[in-house]
Amino acid sequence: MRITRNQSSASEFILLGLPIHPEDQGMYSALFLVMYLTTVLGNLLIILLIRLDSHLHTPMYFFLSHLAFTDISFSSVTAPKTLMNMLTHSQSISYTACISQVYFFLMFGAIDNFLLTSMAYDRYVAICHPLYYMRIMSQSICMLLVITSWFLSCAATFVHTILLARLSFFKGNTLHHFFCDLSALIKLSSSDTSINELVILTLGSLVIAVPFICILVSYVCIGATILRTPSIKGIRKALSTCGSHLSVVSLYYGTIIGQYLVPSSKNTNDKDVIVAVLYTLVTPMLNPFIYSLRNQDMKGVLRNILIKRMYSK
Repeated sequence: MRITRNQSSASEFILLGLPIHPEDQGMYSALFLVMYLTTVLGNLLIILLIRLDSHLHTPMYFFLSHLAFTDISFSSVTAPKTLMNMLTHSQSISYTACISQVYFFLMFGAIDNFLLTSMAYDRYVAICHPLYYMRIMSQSICMLLVITSWFLSCAATFVHTILLARLSFFKGNTLHHFFCDLSALIKLSSSDTSINELVILTLGSLVIAVPFICILVSYVCIGATILRTPSIKGIRKALSTCGSHLSVVSLYYGTIIGQYLVPSSKNTNDKDVIVAVLYTLVTPMLNPFIYSLRNQDMKGVLRNILIKRMYSK
């Protein structure tokens, strides 16, 4: 995607980074490196386990493997550049790299939303319509849901990026963030940003609010189904089936609610940066632990592979 702009506008941006003292940079960079490596290795482990074991070749784990890949990509958009800036004490990022970072950050974030919605629909079908599960959640339907997630995410993000690339930045080039955040760039722009803000509100509702409502409706239906036939076995099965997904959804949307709905303090920039750390690094890092620790199938497959490795030596 070629980006054209007014040459008198900013050629680079200065990222102020995290609100930490300079003497603590080394400690935090080491912590961020560990978190990023844990995110990558943990999600790669999930993808590998699903690939290796045929028992995990089901719609739920099909979506989970795509979610794991998206989490790796989502963190990789911001973490490597942040770590490089912290280690080299450099704060600059080129205009093109900044706009590209916005595009991929929004795209993978949107894909996360749609994949979590697809997984909620899969759990709804599994519990509310178990006899028709294999027919409804066929391989072609699962593939269609993933392709649709990518298409809608790319299209929505493309609109944001094109509108962003039309803005000028004469007022300054300093961002109070550790990556190129769309809202931070719009605040910095010297152009009229009313169209950008309208598009953010409209597409934000479609990409975030609508999937969240669909997830809530799915779990209301699941809850109603469980209550119609209350039994300890049924409740235990529902919890084992939906517990991991519900935990990830709570973590993911909890940070979004914290970002946009919780009243801001005087130091709004610091709050935004801290919350951004949660959804760019912490949430993708915790997802593999949630699915590994709460999911009996995943733990069983990992245990079998480790046992095979031990006996093969």
